[in-house]
Amino acid sequence: MLFSSITFLYYFLPVVLLLYFLMPFRYKNMVLLIASLIFYAWGEPVYCILMLLSILQGYFIGLRIEGTADSRKAKVLMASSIVISLSILGFFKYFDFFIANVNKVTHLSLPFLRIALPMGISFYTFHIMSYTIDVYRGKVKAEKDILAFMTYAMLFPQLVAGPIVRYADIAKQLHEREHSLSQCYLGSRRFVAGLAKKVLLANSFGVLCTKFQDSSDKSVLFYWIYAIAYTLQIYYDFSGYSDMAIGLGKIFGFQFIENFNYPYISKSITEFWRRWHISLSSWFRDYVYIPLGGNRVSKFKHIRNILIVWMLTGFWHGAAWNFILWGLYFAILLILEKYCFPKWTEKGNAVLSHIYVMVLVIISFVLFNADSLSQAGSDIGSMFGLSDIPFVSTQALYYLSSYGVLLLVGITGSTPLFKVLYEKFAEKGKGAFLFVILEPVVLCSLLLVITGYLVDGSFNPFLYFRF
Repeated sequence: MLFSSITFLYYFLPVVLLLYFLMPFRYKNMVLLIASLIFYAWGEPVYCILMLLSILQGYFIGLRIEGTADSRKAKVLMASSIVISLSILGFFKYFDFFIANVNKVTHLSLPFLRIALPMGISFYTFHIMSYTIDVYRGKVKAEKDILAFMTYAMLFPQLVAGPIVRYADIAKQLHEREHSLSQCYLGSRRFVAGLAKKVLLANSFGVLCTKFQDSSDKSVLFYWIYAIAYTLQIYYDFSGYSDMAIGLGKIFGFQFIENFNYPYISKSITEFWRRWHISLSSWFRDYVYIPLGGNRVSKFKHIRNILIVWMLTGFWHGAAWNFILWGLYFAILLILEKYCFPKWTEKGNAVLSHIYVMVLVIISFVLFNADSLSQAGSDIGSMFGLSDIPFVSTQALYYLSSYGVLLLVGITGSTPLFKVLYEKFAEKGKGAFLFVILEPVVLCSLLLVITGYLVDGSFNPFLYFRF
């Protein structure tokens, strides 16, 4: 079930909200748990069993870890939970990838499983792993209430595409949380804003990318239009989903961490990854990078740590070599920034630094979106005129004129400009009263426009569902 669907917006969500707020607090987690099971089972009922098994092993092993005074036994228990979680993830997400590579190297013909990837498996696996690791480290107490733990692991707002919420961040909220009209309004506002990002912007950029892929009249300009459109599509798709998840969480009394902070205004690749998919990069930092020694090791080991973390980051996104190469691409850029050009990235010209980051990020997403390494090489080469295509084509000019305004809106919206204008308009003063009246009207109008797009049945995938 998609957030950006009529079924979710006008059937599922209203019923869940009604039941949730009618129930006494002691039953609210139960409502959320049942709603999350229905939400997940809507498209993949069989995989509910898989998710429940993964969650239950984390719950019971967490209790065992806390209940033992033997540190070695606790470590074995933690490791066993990690092995179980990664085995499930590896089997369903990476088995065919490994079979394909074994067949290629050995010239065998081992059969593929060709099983569907369980929705959200990468996210709930990381939720459970972070929990058992934190219990072992003594950072959190093991959750005794199985209902509360299952609610944490399966909470439908962030179940299938994040942000990656750690148990430590919402442990108290699972048992005590506040609900108010103001929180509901703020959550609703955030949800509608994220929905608009997804439906009105990400989907429109997705249509442009599809037009490019179907075109037989490609050119250097058209490749750049496509690359920029996809860079904007993936940002608005994923940040839009995060906004919706954070907004829904706020309605239900939860405070989820921010997942994006205007990454496209960054002036270095290091800064970009502090702003992009914050919950994922911080997860790898705390559970892989720092345990490996972080930057408090020799230069050689530090470089090794960066390469390992970013290779895993790429591999987390998908079972294909282009994702691994995408992760290593960023690892190399980060190493170069750290050891070869530290002064330039820290004190260089702001405009040039920004251009440098965006060109590299745009190239990275062309690699990310490619179906194969050969296609990635061809697409990136074509962007720089290394293939037998013209610089400009008729279709490139047509789509540039057709989507030019949308591209400008998308680029401007990826900066804090609209946020700054919004905050100034909302400040106390003569415009504040008008703002209080206008904002709900604008939000309702926006929801009506979005509904029109959804009823029309237009292009509406969630890119990060595939991860």
